[in-house]
Amino acid sequence: MLRAETKARARALQLLYAWELQGGPAVPAVATGLARLTGVCDPTLLAEAEGLAAGVVARVSALDRHAAAAADNWRLSRIATVERNILRLGIHELECGTVPPKVAIDEAVRLAHWFAGPRGAAFVNGVLDRIAHSLGRL
Repeated sequence: MLRAETKARARALQLLYAWELQGGPAVPAVATGLARLTGVCDPTLLAEAEGLAAGVVARVSALDRHAAAAADNWRLSRIATVERNILRLGIHELECGTVPPKVAIDEAVRLAHWFAGPRGAAFVNGVLDRIAHSLGRL
């Protein structure tokens, strides 16, 4: 059984992916569209997911700068959309400090195992570990 927080992060990732593919509309509009496709989920879970996604969207430029600096030899535009949004979510949680850094990294790696390519989890782990160290969180 998955924890509610893990489910919220997975839904936040789905929101961020749809947000980016749609060109950056408001997160609530993306959530409404996603609900039409996937069905309505628990309102508490959806509220947490929207909050995470909105936090990422509000700081996307700063989060992207961190990711680009930590991803050696990778331009952000070359990182797959799923991995890019997992990194954004993980960096956001590392910077906010609402969860321990190891939890933020582990949850991001879990998302990468579920949604990204075969090397996505290792890539996400390496980038977020480097960022956590640079922020003094590890």
